[in-house]
Amino acid sequence: MTTEPATSTDSGWDQAIYRCGRCGVEHTVTTEDAYLQAVGVHNDAHAVWDRLNPIERDGLASILSTILSAPDLGAELLTLARRQKNLDGGTGARQ
Repeated sequence: MTTEPATSTDSGWDQAIYRCGRCGVEHTVTTEDAYLQAVGVHNDAHAVWDRLNPIERDGLASILSTILSAPDLGAELLTLARRQKNLDGGTGARQ
């Protein structure tokens, strides 16, 4: 009897490809957990995208492109947003 966790090859996993039936994106993963996470995150992205109108979609895509190209910028923007929210009394709006 072994106490070692099963590796991906022990459980039959080499790699799996997730293909979205809605948009055609493909994600290649090497574990079952990664597959489940990829499917869940992708479905969540569709749910958010579906709630946005075309102007909001363009704005979000532009903002994400800027932030994801500079991770330090994203962290600083979150810090700034939290600080501003505290200064504004928790409303997030300037008074």
